[in-house]
Amino acid sequence: MNKTVLQIPINQDLKISAEKEAISQGFSSLQELVRVFLSKIATRKIEVTLQESTMLSGKNEKRYLDMTKDFESGKNIYSSNSASDLVNKLHEDSIS
Repeated sequence: MNKTVLQIPINQDLKISAEKEAISQGFSSLQELVRVFLSKIATRKIEVTLQESTMLSGKNEKRYLDMTKDFESGKNIYSSNSASDLVNKLHEDSIS
């Protein structure tokens, strides 16, 4: 197998944080992650989609944590035995 070296100039802080993340995800090194990625993309085994993470404000983070606690404790939950019962409950809540 012919080998070649791929040189990519990047910021040192970016390299360090990428190395830490690669290791935290189970790769032995950043180089291994890049090799695996290039192998998969070259053989069309993966498709790349870039999407930014959603960052909640402190207020909304607390709101969703409180909602999760309510769900887990059964607070503010309504159970229905039928679709018509659920629709009736939704109509009641929208009127009040």
